[in-house]
Amino acid sequence: MAKTAKKAAKKAVKKAAKKAAPKKAAKKVAKKAVKKAAKKKSVRKPNAAFMAPLTASPVLAEVIGNKPLPRTEIVKKIWDYIRKNNLQDKKNRRMINADTKLKPLFGKDQISMFDLAKIVSKHVK
Repeated sequence: MAKTAKKAAKKAVKKAAKKAAPKKAAKKVAKKAVKKAAKKKSVRKPNAAFMAPLTASPVLAEVIGNKPLPRTEIVKKIWDYIRKNNLQDKKNRRMINADTKLKPLFGKDQISMFDLAKIVSKHVK
């Protein structure tokens, strides 16, 4: 009789474990979702390397001024200058046409907007 009681107890434990397992898994999934949402809501800190003030070369200073600025602001000022003087190519908006101030900076008549960061890095310290 003791053997049958033990078997019945084992079966009951297995059934309970099977029923509890999905609940535990659901709890784990819910916890992971909460953690993910918390990560997304957190505010990213700006990278200090992008925020460090850089000195512009004399050629670049003609376009943006000679005050030390972060890299992000330098690119922003160049784009302001490009838009103000209508220097984007009419057919292919990804290309930037150089005027008298930008030609020494670019080194050619026209560049791609994707080359702008490379050019800025050559002209800052």
